[in-house]
Amino acid sequence: MDKEKDLPTYPAGIKNVQSRNTDLPTGDQSNGADNWYTSDKFDKTPVTFKNLYGMSIAGNLFTPKDLNKMITHPAIVVGAPNGAVKEQSANLYATKMAEYGFVTLSFDQVFWGESDGSPRNAMAPDLYSESFSAAADYFTKLEYVDNDKIGVLGICASGSFALNEAKIDTRLKAIATVSLTDMGAVARGQRDAMGKTAMVDQASNQRTQEMAGQAIAYTSGTPEEINENSDAFSKEFYDFYRTQRGAAATTTHPTLTSFAKLLNFYSLSDLETVSPRPLLFIAGEKAISFGFSEDAYKAANEPKELYKVPNAGHVDLYDKTDLIPFAKLNDFFNNNL
Repeated sequence: MDKEKDLPTYPAGIKNVQSRNTDLPTGDQSNGADNWYTSDKFDKTPVTFKNLYGMSIAGNLFTPKDLNKMITHPAIVVGAPNGAVKEQSANLYATKMAEYGFVTLSFDQVFWGESDGSPRNAMAPDLYSESFSAAADYFTKLEYVDNDKIGVLGICASGSFALNEAKIDTRLKAIATVSLTDMGAVARGQRDAMGKTAMVDQASNQRTQEMAGQAIAYTSGTPEEINENSDAFSKEFYDFYRTQRGAAATTTHPTLTSFAKLLNFYSLSDLETVSPRPLLFIAGEKAISFGFSEDAYKAANEPKELYKVPNAGHVDLYDKTDLIPFAKLNDFFNNNL
């Protein structure tokens, strides 16, 4: 776990990037890559709401243009990948589902983007999970949302946070994940690769140094540069986060000291308790993360479904609209909300 210092962070409250940065490399635009998608079929409204602990969370509320606010409608909370902001993948899914007629809400996790939290870029899996319940709280305050028809859609690591929260919040009636990543398992894998207590020693020592006035250290996340020797995993994420496809002002690099918190995060434990609420796991057949969806599917009780997307990798399902099975998601939420 290489330490990266002096990376730019993004103070809370500053507006996120809203459009493609044409100064960057183009990136892979195949298969309908369209992270910055917009249309005239919905209204987008910036909103804020509080979590259980009083922290302010920044979100985007999407409503179909022709929405009848005199009756109630199903709603979907959409979570972005780990270290991303709502403008990276989450808005795309929220807009597409709004076009199907759902009320949708994307949001920045606490410590990231426009949401509260200090230090910036801190990893806090319990608070990340809580954000999905906080979004459900917000929906219950909208007269045109049916409180008994709230679903969640978690992309990448947000899938693990959504599953974690679904175990303790029965208001979340239907849960879908896309390119699910179990961040606890990822961290424990890195710990084991480093050997013995190297990771926790590093985090513990860094805490002491930061208390003594040393600058905050950052770790992992998407590399800032790649070359011909970079591994395929790094190249795949770089092509989204560091190019026109999906680059924002955030770094995706979490603080080193907080990354160790993931070692105690077990999102797939007790997953059978979500039943009888339905679960849908969508993953690309070529995704490096496919095993997480398989593990989650095995851990869950019925009703559940594992949906494999042909010819798709992990990051492909962030923005490649020709590969993302939006119709499948529409059917799932229509049938279960």
